[in-house]
Amino acid sequence: MLVAASELMIERSSIEISLSDIAQKSGANAALVKYHFGNKDGLLLALLARDAATEMSNLEYLLAQPITATAKLKLHIAGIIRAYHRFPYMNRLIHYLLHESEAGSADEVSKFFVAPLLDFHRRLLAEGVSRGEFRQTDPVLFYTSLIGACDHLFFGRHAMSRATGVGPVTEEVCRQYIKHMETLICGGILTQAGEAAAAG
Repeated sequence: MLVAASELMIERSSIEISLSDIAQKSGANAALVKYHFGNKDGLLLALLARDAATEMSNLEYLLAQPITATAKLKLHIAGIIRAYHRFPYMNRLIHYLLHESEAGSADEVSKFFVAPLLDFHRRLLAEGVSRGEFRQTDPVLFYTSLIGACDHLFFGRHAMSRATGVGPVTEEVCRQYIKHMETLICGGILTQAGEAAAAG
């Protein structure tokens, strides 16, 4: 059922799907979908939890790698952008569950997505500072900058396509954006030692 919901949202470029759409796509009946998830918000929350779980487990793995903090930062930037590209409905789902659904859903999203990501940023930035690679950087502002930029690439793309004829987010656009965000973020927080680590 989660696979069906994911596929439908990708096909339609929208999170506006009904339980009956999901039931029809998955071959299950709507009552079964309701039984497992309670309602549509329950299903959307389960889908986001599934998609976020892999990304969150990758964060711990990345922190443990015997590489420079700068290399970890670049891999993280690329990983976040690729996650948004792989699940193009993710940003709209997060916005919906945080702001438009019941309070319990917002609390859950904060618990399994926002809090772990913010904690990862705190630890990565602290590691970079202690190694002399990063300047002191506020983790909340860093989170806002990186996640906001990734979010807007996909969320704002629709508005830009109407206003200026900008095309969809392709694999090539993704690669260009990763490079752009690396330059932007690293240019802002790397010390000379960090720049040397990035160059080497």
